[in-house]
Amino acid sequence: MRPSHHANHPTGPINWQVAKKIWPYLFEFKARISLAVLCLILAKLASISMPFLLKDAVNALDDPINIALAAPISLVLAYGLFRFLNTILGEIRDTLFGRVTERAMRRMGLSVFQHLHNLELAFHLDRRTGGLSRDIERGTSGVSFLMRFMVFNIIPTLLEILLVIGIFFNQYGIEFAMITFMAIASYIAFSVIATEKRTAFVREAANADSNSNTTAIDSLLNFETVKYFNNEQYEAKRYDQALADWEQAKRKNRLSLFVLNGGQAFIIAASMTAMMALAAIQTHDGTMTLGDFVLINAFMMQLFLPLNFLGFVYREIRGSLANIERMFELLARTPAINDKEHARELTVSNAEINFEQVQFNYSADRAILNNVSFSIKAGQKVAIVGDSGAGKSTLIKLLFRFYDLDQGGITIDGQNIADVSQQSLRRAIAIVPQDTVLFNATLYENIRYGRPDASDTEIQNAIKSAYLEEFVQSLSKGLNTQVGERGLKLSGGEKQRVAIARAILKQAPILVFDEATSSLDSRAEQSILQALKAVAADHTSLVIAHRLSTVIDADNIIVLSKGKIVEQGTHAELLQQNGLFKKMWQLQQEDQHA
Repeated sequence: MRPSHHANHPTGPINWQVAKKIWPYLFEFKARISLAVLCLILAKLASISMPFLLKDAVNALDDPINIALAAPISLVLAYGLFRFLNTILGEIRDTLFGRVTERAMRRMGLSVFQHLHNLELAFHLDRRTGGLSRDIERGTSGVSFLMRFMVFNIIPTLLEILLVIGIFFNQYGIEFAMITFMAIASYIAFSVIATEKRTAFVREAANADSNSNTTAIDSLLNFETVKYFNNEQYEAKRYDQALADWEQAKRKNRLSLFVLNGGQAFIIAASMTAMMALAAIQTHDGTMTLGDFVLINAFMMQLFLPLNFLGFVYREIRGSLANIERMFELLARTPAINDKEHARELTVSNAEINFEQVQFNYSADRAILNNVSFSIKAGQKVAIVGDSGAGKSTLIKLLFRFYDLDQGGITIDGQNIADVSQQSLRRAIAIVPQDTVLFNATLYENIRYGRPDASDTEIQNAIKSAYLEEFVQSLSKGLNTQVGERGLKLSGGEKQRVAIARAILKQAPILVFDEATSSLDSRAEQSILQALKAVAADHTSLVIAHRLSTVIDADNIIVLSKGKIVEQGTHAELLQQNGLFKKMWQLQQEDQHA
């Protein structure tokens, strides 16, 4: 069974402190916020005034002495004007604040994106892409909801409630004020308790949604593997099980929402009925005018509309906080690999590399490198060979400082890579990786990725050096050819040549080749080797090699076995030693001639 992306997601109460982290993103447009708040206040004043205008208009029409229509008509016109002002001021407020919300979402989205790129390689090896992308998507949507509705709906609604209770108490007595207060208190208490209880269902639905999305994307990204093993039905069953879990979670969520909405509707209906009955009795007794009855009815309708909306907003905010919690957990995660305070820039003059008594384990039970020491002099080509799992590729990850060493050190021109900035370190190294992953863009964009500011001439030169020219000319769209997701439209050899062109274009003083010719046939390999030899002539090169024939010309060949250096020397010297290298060489020669 594959692990759930949200297996460790907290199930306790949501941390409301999360909301505080949103406020700094709001204050880029302080003038806009001030104008939006002003529109909010004016809209509320217009809203409070409308029932009074309605009361006066009804009383004027009900007065048998008042024959002229001028007074009630003017009041009706004023009522229409205030209703229009209330609506248009709300629209202006939302338009003004929309820019604030959109900019805050942009800033937050960029923060999450940059933070994810700052996290260590180990995090990205463990992450589940589908679930992670859905977490971020729901998180930013939740942030948008929080900022818009908490600022401009919850607080104004609570203020309006206080004003209405004050008006009822002042003009109609404590009974009306108490019914209103009890109704609102009951409504809020019920909404909070019921929503707290259903938070577990919101979380469960969110987790199930992430897991089903992760399952689908994981399967589609590995489309070829699914086909190789005829596992379409197996994948469909896995996805259907994930969808079944999602369906069950959504059913619980929906039923709990029914209970919440039903309870809220009952409280509103009961309080409205009690209020109208009391007003009707007092109107019949003559202690109230017909206008007063209409005013109370208008205020109650006006009050319960936003109050009903407040319940919706609270539920959504509760759900939004559940959704953005994961995103803020990501933001709170501290990168394992950090630059030291005041880390200096790496300055490369000779590009001499030293591995000094390097010890490294991925975990306590998985020893990888044990006391590895070797040097690569300026301009030298040093090859690392050895059996599978010996730690060859790990040396490259450590050189790029994707992990920190357990013991020992790696220096470039005498500068410990742990003391310099990661950006300057990686700027000095170009790599042709074993598994070349391309972006779903054009061939041109993928090559240019080596140095985005490179000129077209430099890109063309890199293409020639990587022997890509003939391949590009064979394509109907040339460099504008789309390579497909992860470069699936290109063969392994074609992708490797793109990676080589990209590395050439970077113009870094240190070149790293991780099984750089592993996907090439013998003819292509020889042409690429000539290109690599020409490119590496003025560079310090570290080569991880599986095919020993590709590193015959290396200045030094280091043989790793079980994380230790067991032999080193030139090709000729190693063959004379009758050790592991010679055995590997003989095996490969036999395979070649078989």
